[in-house]
Amino acid sequence: MKNTTGKTKGFANNAAMFMFVFSVALAIYVCGMIAEKHHRYPARCLSLANEALNYFRVMTGNAFPFYYRCARDPTQPPVRNSERSYEGINLVTGVKADHRLFAKIVDMDGRTLHEWSIDWFEMWPDAEHLPERFVPRWAPGTNVHGAAVMDNGDLVFNFIHLGLVRVDRAGKIVWRLPYQTHHSVHLHDDGNLWVSGQKEHERPSERFPNRVPPFEEYTILVVSPEGEILRQWSVAELLRKNGLEGLLYLGSLDNTSTQVRGDVLHMNDVEPFPETMREGFFKKGDVAVSLRNINTVFVFDSRTDKIKFIAAGRFIRQHDPDFIDGERISVFDNNNAAPEEQGPQSRIVILNAPDDTLEVYYEGTEEHPFYTDILGKHQWLPNGNLLITESKQGRAFEIDNHGEIVWEYMNYVGEGVVGMIEEVQRLPPEYARFYK
Repeated sequence: MKNTTGKTKGFANNAAMFMFVFSVALAIYVCGMIAEKHHRYPARCLSLANEALNYFRVMTGNAFPFYYRCARDPTQPPVRNSERSYEGINLVTGVKADHRLFAKIVDMDGRTLHEWSIDWFEMWPDAEHLPERFVPRWAPGTNVHGAAVMDNGDLVFNFIHLGLVRVDRAGKIVWRLPYQTHHSVHLHDDGNLWVSGQKEHERPSERFPNRVPPFEEYTILVVSPEGEILRQWSVAELLRKNGLEGLLYLGSLDNTSTQVRGDVLHMNDVEPFPETMREGFFKKGDVAVSLRNINTVFVFDSRTDKIKFIAAGRFIRQHDPDFIDGERISVFDNNNAAPEEQGPQSRIVILNAPDDTLEVYYEGTEEHPFYTDILGKHQWLPNGNLLITESKQGRAFEIDNHGEIVWEYMNYVGEGVVGMIEEVQRLPPEYARFYK
């Protein structure tokens, strides 16, 4: 008979060691979860360790960061143009091959006419306005999210959640606004900028009962071309004034309390009604706002603060509501829940305010996929075409009013690999004179 006592004993020792290591790992994980939930030590240490590990994996080539991915079709050319595209030049913001940010002007055939090198660490080494947990540590450190070309060719853009910057055509800083701006920058007809902002609350506030700190207070800013804040609104106070305070507590999970934590609203766009657009249900002075995490878009009158239109639950994790005319708003519906057999597909939907109906204008299909789980922009062009930014796929494309693709741009950063694009905007052809 074979002596199995040693093997049994060895197995028992290995099992005991496995259980010990597993128990320690589980205890550390649970403690980390509790620390993170209550923002206690060593939550920040664990967060920094995780950031460092992810950075090491990326830099050693063992993982793609979230801003790179394999191209859906690596045989697709960088640019496809046709006679049916709308004329002009394009402002492109995104990530380059070397983990760096860029903003550039390209023509309709993809040739770069001008480029700004965007480096947080060079442009804002003294960011004393930021809470310590927001300060970037490794390249690229942040994203360019929200940008506009001024009427002299200067560029204004957000370092997302970090600040607003204006640079001239040579890349020299004209001004910096030390305010946590993010997501959207809209140049209005009067020359002022409408920008999404936020204020951080590190302690409980009587103005925000049952909000567990730290939390953000989202704000709407009007900024002059010189970088001065002319006006601002608190989104939470707007909702409260209009009897919609319950939207601030949709994230409460406790049966006995309305306490909420984290990013309840996630405002990601603010845009005023164009001065040149014909009025209808919507009028001059109206402002569209997108609250991603509660799947809500609303329009308020900036003169009275009255919310005159609201749509909730008609789209999922949406971005970029745009006024089409005096009656309608289009919305970039990321639509990143319940995948279909063909895979999840994003959509552009149109809300008709007077009769409260929704129309799907464009959506991805198995044959022509279109999907980005986060980010995303769209722009209506003067000839009726629609320019769509499919951000996570590193792609922008223009469709005509039959849904046919008439122009396409890919941000390749390597063979078969694309870098994320925050947005592609079509600028009038006359802007090309700035970038010769």
